[in-house]
Amino acid sequence: MKMVMAIIKPFKLDDVREALSEIGVQGITVTEVKGFGRQKGHTELYRGAEYVVDFLPKVKVEAVVDDGLADQVIEAISKAANTGKIGDGKIFITAVEQAVRIRTGESGTEAL
Repeated sequence: MKMVMAIIKPFKLDDVREALSEIGVQGITVTEVKGFGRQKGHTELYRGAEYVVDFLPKVKVEAVVDDGLADQVIEAISKAANTGKIGDGKIFITAVEQAVRIRTGESGTEAL
């Protein structure tokens, strides 16, 4: 099993969710996060004073999927979250050793 974690722009969340649904991903976890990379943040004007916003709002989408589905998930997220502009985000993939469904006790891929 693999955990696919993507950091994306907030307005792309619905597109990513739909793309993952279409390929059969049954569950995702979404967290509102803040961060910066090459985008570095930006300056804003508030009540006449300029200030720097270091951390930009992003959304973290996590999905644990079977090994065979991981490449499709990466491709679906990449296409759905792409705007072609800086700050589109990143995708990280890690191995998951075990998963257990609390309600039934199922483990492994059956728990997904």
